Amino acid sequence: MPRRPAGAPAAIARPDIGPLRVRHLALGERMVETGDGVQRVTVDEAESPLGWLARRRGRDGRALIAPHQLQAGERLRADFTRGQLMPRTTADWSRGVASERRGSANGSSDITDAALAARQHVNAALEAVGPELSGLLLDLCCFLKGLEDIERARAWPPRSAKVVLQLALDRLARHYGYLAESRGKPHPRLRTWLAEGASFRVD
Repeated sequence: MPRRPAGAPAAIARPDIGPLRVRHLALGERMVETGDGVQRVTVDEAESPLGWLARRRGRDGRALIAPHQLQAGERLRADFTRGQLMPRTTADWSRGVASERRGSANGSSDITDAALAARQHVNAALEAVGPELSGLLLDLCCFLKGLEDIERARAWPPRSAKVVLQLALDRLARHYGYLAESRGKPHPRLRTWLAEGASFRVD
């Protein structure tokens, strides 16, 4: 078996998806950053409500959410996932009772530095958005709830969540520094540290 060169990223095996399941998925590929570097992975693009909104067109022909809003929402979801903030639905029997007792009450002693940093990023983003809109972003971006489910749970009028989501994603994108369009000169003047009148020379 050939050995992988030192420092080369490990290959991620392609998922074995049967033909019946494929009909219910919207498969695509994305480049994601892992501990071994950037990897190309297969994803279900229909999983995220944000991806669905980005592909849908309104009556004016524009996407329901703009690319910079999608980017901001996906970044929040990535930090939420890296921070291990998704609540567990099953018991973890891999850890003994003794290790539970040695750790802190909330298990924070087992959190890696990367996960802790991701949690701090999530908290900073939600604080920037504000308490009025952060709950909506958590439900849609992180817990992957649909807009209609959110409206029913919050007793909002139909189609009102789209308007609130636009405001929330705009604030989130502003926090991350994402803009709807680039600004600045198309060809800015080149700046160098050379003295006036000096020039580069290749011998």
